[in-house]
Amino acid sequence: KSVLYSIKDKTIFKDKSVAIFGGGDSALDWAIELSKNSKVTLIHRRDEFRGAPASVEKLRELQKEQKLDVLTKFSIKDVRGNEKLESVEIKGDDGEIKTIKTDFILGFFGLIMQLGPIIEWGLNIDKKLIPVNTENFETNKKGIFAIGDICFYPGKLKLILSGFHEGALAARGCFKYSRPNEKYKLEFTTTSKAVKNRLGVK
Repeated sequence: KSVLYSIKDKTIFKDKSVAIFGGGDSALDWAIELSKNSKVTLIHRRDEFRGAPASVEKLRELQKEQKLDVLTKFSIKDVRGNEKLESVEIKGDDGEIKTIKTDFILGFFGLIMQLGPIIEWGLNIDKKLIPVNTENFETNKKGIFAIGDICFYPGKLKLILSGFHEGALAARGCFKYSRPNEKYKLEFTTTSKAVKNRLGVK
């Protein structure tokens, strides 16, 4: 396959041309990594990147050193080739068309958040984000909790690590609603025999 959305074996890109689409951490990290042994062109629809500032800085440094190419305000228009990928055509915001010869296309496109029926639940929503109480991640509606990218609070960091923390506090909040007469007991996988039995570990 020449058009990929994830990487299992980076060695297939060695000494090849790779066009990477995206502006988040995955796109930046792979552009930086693959530029060591491949001809990389990173294409993003905006000038700004959503990735970590250190990655953006490294990307700009590699661009200055001409170790990879960066094209912004461009999006994919067409993919060309007979039986195997030969090139990708991109279109700029100003209508400019560019053709890039490439052996692989990597797509790391972000998701558009669609709230669907949630919009009708009576939650406080600001720019598709739901403010929460950071004690238990409850929304303005009792019994409805929000964690991850959809929730917002002062100092919020959109990291998977933060999501685990949010999930633990929300789970405790849910427990109190579902089992109001039971005492909440915190157990650890390292010391609890009951948890180890449930997980099937020794």
